[in-house]
This record gives sequence, structure tokens and C-alpha cells, in this order.
Amino acid sequence: MVKFFLMKDLMGKAIWDYFHNNHPEDILTETSVSEQDILPVDYLFRTFAQMPPVEQKAMELAHGKVLDVGAAAGAHSIYLQNEKKLDVTALDVSPLSIEVCRARGIKKAICCHLLDFDQGTYDSILMMMNGTGIFENISKADVYLQKLKSLLNPGGQILIDSTDIIYMYGNEDGVIMPKYQYYGEIQYYVTYKGEKEDPFTMLYMDIDTLKKSALKNGFQVKKILKDDYAFLARLTLNDEITA
Repeated sequence: MVKFFLMKDLMGKAIWDYFHNNHPEDILTETSVSEQDILPVDYLFRTFAQMPPVEQKAMELAHGKVLDVGAAAGAHSIYLQNEKKLDVTALDVSPLSIEVCRARGIKKAICCHLLDFDQGTYDSILMMMNGTGIFENISKADVYLQKLKSLLNPGGQILIDSTDIIYMYGNEDGVIMPKYQYYGEIQYYVTYKGEKEDPFTMLYMDIDTLKKSALKNGFQVKKILKDDYAFLARLTLNDEITA
């Protein structure tokens, strides 16, 4: 069994507080390559109209039986279940987030790490809000991609977004890249109501690196939409033809 990396579940606490009107506060985030930033909790409850273009496009393309990986407060699951009438399963490692998903009316909401999940196969697997972050680092990408492959129905698709963060390494002398690791591997820190989450690694993959990893694991990749440095990609199995 995979050990959950969100030991304190601070993101889940923020989601739970907001839903229950329990004096919620903004979430503070910081990375090893950026200064502290504010993540308003209400953003995790966004409607379709409030979603960025890459997420709206993913909502449009999702079909059939859907697995929403890293569902958080369930914004995508709710839209797909209630507006598109799809069979959706919300999956997250955060127990409190899954409690809120269920309270919001998501019919299938499961607290489990992706690598431990084995409840069926799906036509669309959704991985939003930097979906490649779930891979943790480049060395684990193959493990996660093989797991996702095992969860796909014939003709299925993975809709995943990411951001090429190369711009974060630029200065007046040009781009200074890390010497000993892929530049998209960063440490991520979350603080909520003065309490700090244990730091964890997130992976921001550029499209070429994602294609290389996906092709190695039997997928073909199509970049569907680019929005500044962010992009949406669709992964399908190499032996299947998609529109």
C-alpha cells in the first residue's frame, strides 16, 4: 500500500472548513522555485465558467465512465455528473476532501492513492490542476503511467494538464537550469491556519517530456490546447485510433 503524502490533510481541512462555513482561510502555497502565494479556498469550488480554458476543454472532451484523479472539492466531478450526466468517480488521497465530495452530492467518491486504486476501468481519466504533479518525479512517471494504462477501457483517454515552468528559471543572464534533476521537479509546501503540511514533490512536465514518457509506456499524445505556459494533453493507447 502506498503511504499518503498528505499526512496532515491541510488542503482537506481548508475544503472542509469552507464547505461547512467553519471560519475558512486562504491556503498559502510555496515551492522550491517560487515565493509564497495565496490559493483562495473558494477556487477549489469553482464552476465551469470559472475554470481556465484547459479545464473547460477537458470537461468538453470527457465522455463515458470517468475517473477524476485528485478530485479535491469535486468541481470537475460535479460538473460532469450533474451537467453532462456522466458516470463519475471522484478519487483523492484526502479523507476530508472526499467527505465534502460526498456531501456535495457526488455519487461515487473514494479516498485512495491512485497506485492502490483498483475499482474498475474507465473511458476517460481526468487529471486536472497540474495533473502531472501526481507523478511526483520523473523516476516515478513510468509507474504511474502503467497504472493509468491498467485503468483505461479500450478506446479510452487520459486528459491531463501541466505547466512548463521553464520561465521560472530565467533571469537577466538567461535561463539557468538545475544541474542534477529535471527542472519540473519541485518541492511543494502548503500552510493553512498557521499549520504547515509536510513538504512533498510535484512534477510539472513540459509537453516534450510528457510525450517521451508516454510513448515509452505505450501511449500516443496529442496536445489539445495551450494557454500561456499551461497545456492540456490527451493520451490514448498506441494501438488505437482516436479523432
